[in-house]
Amino acid sequence: MSSTWLVLGASSAIARAFARAAAAQGADILLAARDLVDAEATAADIAIRTARRAEAVKFDALDEAAQDELVAWAREFAGSGTLNVFLAFGTMPDQAAIDADPSLVAPTVMANFTAAASLLHRLAPVLEAQGTGAVVALGSVAGDRGRLKNYVYGSAKAGLHAYLQGLRARLVRKGVHVVTLKPGFVDTAMTWGLPGLFLVAPPEAVARAALDAAAKKRDVVYAPAFWWGIMTIIRHIPERIFKKLNI
Repeated sequence: MSSTWLVLGASSAIARAFARAAAAQGADILLAARDLVDAEATAADIAIRTARRAEAVKFDALDEAAQDELVAWAREFAGSGTLNVFLAFGTMPDQAAIDADPSLVAPTVMANFTAAASLLHRLAPVLEAQGTGAVVALGSVAGDRGRLKNYVYGSAKAGLHAYLQGLRARLVRKGVHVVTLKPGFVDTAMTWGLPGLFLVAPPEAVARAALDAAAKKRDVVYAPAFWWGIMTIIRHIPERIFKKLNI
């Protein structure tokens, strides 16, 4: 049976790396992105390099009507094969910018949580009906604890993590597995120029971790894996101390 990956937020560095890696493993690729020109270039590159079917569609996650259309496109593209989903869209404004302009709170939460939950809920019946497949969604280590320097973004990712737990419990009953992938700092457009970054991973490493997690039916995976240890320490710092830290 053929396998298709629907890649959401396909113009991000991680999504492009994932699409290329998945195609190299034999999957067909449907790229959905706001930047159609970029997604079409990626699709053409994948088709040439791997001889797999690869197409691009314009998609704005915040447009609910577009979500319904995308689900229909994905079903048609996958045909009788297995549809899998890689969700990578989101935005990370600087916390200082959000503090200066509270109107940025709502779009940040919508892009990182509300739109993701809305779209995955529309895809869920399709995945349940096929009785197999995988969903890999990009959370973040930022969602493990509300930190002074990115708590709006982190709270949106925390909401996504909780949603994915429930979706995982729902879909596993129908043979579909849901992976929550929590990257640390990754070398992407979202992190370029940010101060204080360390242990920055290439997008390709995160993409490989995502595919491996889907194949092994992991539930929650940190990428790179050492972030599990870092975040375990951060989660266990007592609140009376944590609230005084400048992190």
